Amino acid sequence: MYAIVSTGGKQYKVAEGDIIDIEKLDAQPGDEVQLDVLMLNDGQEVTVDASTLSDKKVTAEVLEQFKGEKQLVFKFKKRKRYHRTRGHRQNLTRIRIKALPVEAAAKSAESAE
Repeated sequence: MYAIVSTGGKQYKVAEGDIIDIEKLDAQPGDEVQLDVLMLNDGQEVTVDASTLSDKKVTAEVLEQFKGEKQLVFKFKKRKRYHRTRGHRQNLTRIRIKALPVEAAAKSAESAE
């Protein structure tokens, strides 16, 4: 079972227990965040209908806020003696996926029986 979620203008394939690094979120370590679901695969069927998935969210816990590795930005113009080197470190958030909406629905169906 997995889901495709969208955050920070990017899409990620996640399953329960996964730890991923995403664009910085405005949340403190220990907080829970909800991520929008674009696609859901529960092992039996794949759901991509936007109207069905609009109310479904993936629950994740924020583990830490940190800066990523330095990315070098090098500008160069040939024959003009121009070159500039700059660095950039992106602010990132590390999260752990706690629950997918499929599993929550399956658990509630089992408890109802």
